[in-house]
Amino acid sequence: MDFFEQSLAVHKQKKGKVAIKSKVQLRNRDDLSVAYTPGVAAVCKEIAAHPELVFTHTMKANSVAVVSDGSAILGLGNLGAEAAIPVMEGKAILFKKFANIDAWPICVKSQQAEDIVAVVKQIAPVFGAVNLEDIAAPACFEVEAALQEIGIPVMHDDQHGTAVVVFAALMNAVKVVGKQLSSLRVVINGAGAAEMAVANILQDSVQEIILCDTTGAIFDGRTANMNSYKQEIAKRTNSRKIQGVLADALVGADVLVGVSAQGVVTQDMIRRMAPKAIVFAMANPVPEIMPDEAKSAGAAIVARGRSDFPNQVNNVLAYPGIFRGALDAGAVKITKGMKVAAANALASCVEPTADKIIPSPFDKGFVRKIAHAVAKAAKKEGVVRK
Repeated sequence: MDFFEQSLAVHKQKKGKVAIKSKVQLRNRDDLSVAYTPGVAAVCKEIAAHPELVFTHTMKANSVAVVSDGSAILGLGNLGAEAAIPVMEGKAILFKKFANIDAWPICVKSQQAEDIVAVVKQIAPVFGAVNLEDIAAPACFEVEAALQEIGIPVMHDDQHGTAVVVFAALMNAVKVVGKQLSSLRVVINGAGAAEMAVANILQDSVQEIILCDTTGAIFDGRTANMNSYKQEIAKRTNSRKIQGVLADALVGADVLVGVSAQGVVTQDMIRRMAPKAIVFAMANPVPEIMPDEAKSAGAAIVARGRSDFPNQVNNVLAYPGIFRGALDAGAVKITKGMKVAAANALASCVEPTADKIIPSPFDKGFVRKIAHAVAKAAKKEGVVRK
């Protein structure tokens, strides 16, 4: 099947993928008077007098805004707000399918971080949470940070959804190969939003992390091609100050996490890794190295981002459960502890083998399990509405 042609045909025929469905019937004048005027006036007055009722008397408690500026759409780059709509509609139907959350595509014309922040703050009264999506770095960092205190959870899924799934997959991969998380040397190829988030969630659990960008290994003291985000993470990673290119960083490494570009990893690089190497080659649509090539070079476990090979590491495994749990708990933010709880819950959903270290998106039960763990963590950390 040609998925590109089929997708074009479906989107044209259906005029998009999202529509509104009423929760109440409008059969006669009485129904209209209850749902709209004059009856709805009583609801408005109650919410004005008791603002917390917005969570029980409106759509807010089960609604997520999927916000993008179209600056980093999938692997396609900066295509703009209009071109982002099909992806955000897709995200909305995945929220509904996997977590029964009503999600709404919000595509912002401006690509200035302060404008996106302003838009989200202005529309926040309608929504119970905000999923930031396909916003390029560094704006994605700035937008997410600026919205953490608006009273509802805000999470950039490209960062943290990916990080949660990588962490869960790694927990199970080490069980298969007989290693310990605490002994792992991990190389992350790329230094963008997802890669930074992966480093942050793994930092307290593994022995060493080295991030590489197009210049090479990032270390504290490097001056070429650095920004404030790379400088900050350099202080917390690569304690041995390994220098050189990706091939140098991979010598003796246990794990490679690639969220970068196609074909940048060779079989020789895999051969120079530690025995029983774990390779997550997640560049889309073509990975850093093809799974069969990585395995023939000695990798014990290989995962990738696409669905047409085993071990798909994809953030669709994380964000429905994370947002479901946050909404159920009445959370006001999503913390690192909630993300770690999500990763542990996701990892526990399978008995891992080399070809299945993570559930399929269509496996039953894992979303609810993640949601329960996230809600429990939110309440334990006290980040819920009073």
